[in-house]
Amino acid sequence: MHEITLCQQALTLIEEQARLHHARKVTHVWLRVGAFSCVESSALQFCFGLVCRDTIAEDCELHLEEQQAECWCRTCCDYVRLLTHRVRRCPQCGSADLHIVADDGLHITRLEIEQE
Repeated sequence: MHEITLCQQALTLIEEQARLHHARKVTHVWLRVGAFSCVESSALQFCFGLVCRDTIAEDCELHLEEQQAECWCRTCCDYVRLLTHRVRRCPQCGSADLHIVADDGLHITRLEIEQE
């Protein structure tokens, strides 16, 4: 379960930003989950709550945005969205000549805090 490690790393960054902005409490966190990250959303939510215990982010509300599997089709010369990350063919022309645009990371996109 790599979700716990991802959450610990995210919390480190969240705490750094909270200190920089003199936060009393982190109230909301927005995370974007890459389409090819192999992260299970429910496990991520569970682990996030676990690692935030007894921290400035305890009981904050977690908002997850799941990035869609977006690719550039070299045959169609267009961006296409895949319905699942396991399908590797263009839904428009059937070509397998796709360049993956979506990433495999986890990104903190926004924080809301209460200041001192």
